[in-house]
Amino acid sequence: MSSNTDQLTNGRAAAAVVAGGIGCLAMGLFSTLSEVSGAVGRALNFYNPVGNLSGKTLVTVVVWLVCWALLGQRWKDQDVNFGKLFTVALVMVGLGFLGTFPPFFDLIAD
Repeated sequence: MSSNTDQLTNGRAAAAVVAGGIGCLAMGLFSTLSEVSGAVGRALNFYNPVGNLSGKTLVTVVVWLVCWALLGQRWKDQDVNFGKLFTVALVMVGLGFLGTFPPFFDLIAD
């Protein structure tokens, strides 16, 4: 047994959950923007055989990793309100999921 009393914190776990939510929201946002705006769709076309999906996924992964690194560094030794942050992350996941559906971005485009 260890004699020191290290306190476990939930900041790193919360950072991973919130960053996942931000990543999902980013994917929904980039999906909607690429369908609504031809210029954004062309800008996200990094590899022609795949089309703008290549840019949407690559930029989303970069956003997710940067957010995870920044939040993880900021919250690494903190005990945060995990329940509140989990709820925020779930809302972001839901909005991101909504942004990937054609009926949604077709509604925005009209």
